[in-house]
Amino acid sequence: MAMEASSTITLSDVAQAAGVSVSTASRALNGLDAKYRISRSTAEEVRRVAGELGFRPNQAARAFRSQRSGLVGVVVPDIANPFFAAIAREVTLAAEQHQYSILIADSQESTLREQNLLQEFVSRQVEALVVCPVGVECQHLVAIHQSNLPLVLVDRVFPQCEMMQVTSQHRTGAQLAAELLLANGHRHIGVLQGLPGTLPNDERLQGLRETLHSVGIPFDSEFVDGNNFTEVSGYESATRLLSRHPEITAFFALSTPNALGALRASAGLGRSVPDDLSIMTFDDSPFADFMRIPLSTVCQDVQKLGEHAASIVVSALRDGKMPPPTLQQFQVTVVQRSSIESARL
Repeated sequence: MAMEASSTITLSDVAQAAGVSVSTASRALNGLDAKYRISRSTAEEVRRVAGELGFRPNQAARAFRSQRSGLVGVVVPDIANPFFAAIAREVTLAAEQHQYSILIADSQESTLREQNLLQEFVSRQVEALVVCPVGVECQHLVAIHQSNLPLVLVDRVFPQCEMMQVTSQHRTGAQLAAELLLANGHRHIGVLQGLPGTLPNDERLQGLRETLHSVGIPFDSEFVDGNNFTEVSGYESATRLLSRHPEITAFFALSTPNALGALRASAGLGRSVPDDLSIMTFDDSPFADFMRIPLSTVCQDVQKLGEHAASIVVSALRDGKMPPPTLQQFQVTVVQRSSIESARL
């Protein structure tokens, strides 16, 4: 199977540098090493050499000759959210190591837009999909899975649907967050939730509820507000909760954007963080340590989430089949920073 190359570096150059034939180099770069019984070490050496030389295949010629596009589609609900941007980046880095190009799209927290984007990607003959779903409906994702197009869901998954899915231990993370707030004397905790009905949102609420009940504190839904994992939702819900319940001494924000909204709301209402209002959030961000008030957070392992999702689709493309559907949850950790102080009783 031949591949067209850039005007500078050719496939022959890659083959010669790797010490293999042109056909072997082509098959390794096309992910056909298993089919043609090329050893993993040889295939990896070919891909390493191609990367070092800066070889880039002519995607149009490759698709025409092989009926393969070399494209992997990535759909996220909000590319401005640092968590989803990081997931997209990790998938991109992993896929490009295997000579796949990435198409990234933002569903803007709309299931209808997500459906349309996925249809567009399928029409462009992507070879696999990594989707961070809006998380409310899964029928359209099940249909793609049943079509045998390699598909991996990340973060807002659907345990009731048999697909390949990767997420974090959201309930455990919320339990750890609640324990930290309780250890600092907080008993009136406002919750800035994300999108109701999605797995991360509901499991985080469940983790908080269970921890409060374990120490005899009733879970009061009047202390929960919000409708999305955005800064705007965080600001509006924090404003409402502080107005209705001035006794609140801490917020548990279910996303970093929600927490940023809470910081803006508390400043507008004259509540100093962390002196008289503590904030705990879920999801870390690369700039957390550089904020004026560094946020205490439950950290998801974004690198593992993205790398694992990419490894699944790359393996599926190499082997010609997806592994059996599984739901894998990665561990989370808690990082305490200066946004939490002891409650003033």
